[in-house]
Amino acid sequence: MSKNIIDLFCGAGGFSFGFESAGYNVKMALDSWKDAIETFNENHSSKVGICKNIYDFTNDEIKEFGLKNSIKGIIGGPPCQGFSMVGTRNEKDDRNTLYLQYVRFVENIMPEFFILENVKGLLTLKGGYFKEDILKRFSELGYNVNFKVLKASEYGVPQNRERVFFVGLRKDIFGDRQFIFPDKVENIINTKDAISDLPSLDNDEPHYLYGKEPSNNYQKLMRKNSKILMNNEITNHTDQTKNVISLIPDGGNIKSLPEEYYKIRNYNTAFKRMNSCQPASTIDCGHRNYFHYKENRIPTVRESARIQSFPDRFKFSGSKTSQYTQVGNAVPPLLAQKVAEAVSKIYDDLESGKE
Repeated sequence: MSKNIIDLFCGAGGFSFGFESAGYNVKMALDSWKDAIETFNENHSSKVGICKNIYDFTNDEIKEFGLKNSIKGIIGGPPCQGFSMVGTRNEKDDRNTLYLQYVRFVENIMPEFFILENVKGLLTLKGGYFKEDILKRFSELGYNVNFKVLKASEYGVPQNRERVFFVGLRKDIFGDRQFIFPDKVENIINTKDAISDLPSLDNDEPHYLYGKEPSNNYQKLMRKNSKILMNNEITNHTDQTKNVISLIPDGGNIKSLPEEYYKIRNYNTAFKRMNSCQPASTIDCGHRNYFHYKENRIPTVRESARIQSFPDRFKFSGSKTSQYTQVGNAVPPLLAQKVAEAVSKIYDDLESGKE
C-alpha cells in the first residue's frame, strides 16, 4: 500500500520522524514557524517542509495535492495553547480554531486514516465541547474515531508527558473497526538511563564529545549514526543561581529548601530537579525551572531532545531559545513510531481478514 502522509502543524518534525521510522513517507510537512521548518528540512533529504499559513491553502489546492500524492493519512497536532491545562485555558483563544483547519484538510483529502494529537486539557475544556466537536465532525465525515491519553514513558520515552491522540479510520475502508492503541512497553527509561553518557558540562568536558560509551540500549539507539553532539551548549547561570540549585537533591524541588527560598515562588514545581531514577517531567518550552538530576544547571537542548527521544543526529536550527521551544512542542518520535506501527497493524489485520 501507499504509505504517503501529510503532517500538519509539524513543528520540528517529531511526529513525522516517528512515522518515517515506521516506514511512512511524508509528502508535506506544514507549519507557519520558519525556524521549525528549517529544522524539519535540515533533517530530511527531501525538503518537504513548507513554511506557510494553513489558512492560505484553498480547498482545490488541498484536493489536488492529496490526489497527486496518493495521500493515505494525515497526522498533526494543532497548536495547544488554547487547549492547555496551564494558564488561562481561554476557550476564545483564536488558536483553538486551528483544529478546524485540520478538519478542512481531512474533509478535502479524505485520507484512509488521521491522527490528531493534543494536550489532554482539550478533553475537559469548555465542559468537553472541543472533544465532542472533534468526534462529531469526523464521524459525520465518515470516520470511526476513538481517542486515548498516552503517557510517553509507557512507550519507551524517558518522560512522563501525557497527550491525547484522536485516531480516525475511514468507515468505507475499515468497516466498524476501531483503532487499537499500542501496547505499553515493559521497561521504563529513567533520566539517568537517557542522558548519563553525555558530557559533564559542570566539569568543563567538551560539549560536542560524548562523555562515555553508551551503557544501555536507549543510549545506543539515540547515538546511532552520530559521531559528535550538536545543540549541546550550556546555559550560563549566576553563581547565586547555581548555589541555590546545588541545595536541591536528586528528584527534589524548591520545597526541599529553607522557606526563604520558596517564598518568592508561588507554585511548588519551581526549581525542580530531575529524578535520576524516574522518567523526566514533561519537557516544556522554557526549562528555566527544571534542572539536571546531578549538575547545577538547566538541561541543554540536546539533553532535552534526548528526553524527548530525538536521536543525536537530529539537528535543531534557530536561536537556543527557539531550539528549546521546538523540542518542547514536539511529539516524542518514539511515541509517534509506536502509534504508526499500530496503524500499520490495523492494515495488516484488514488484509488478513482478522477482526
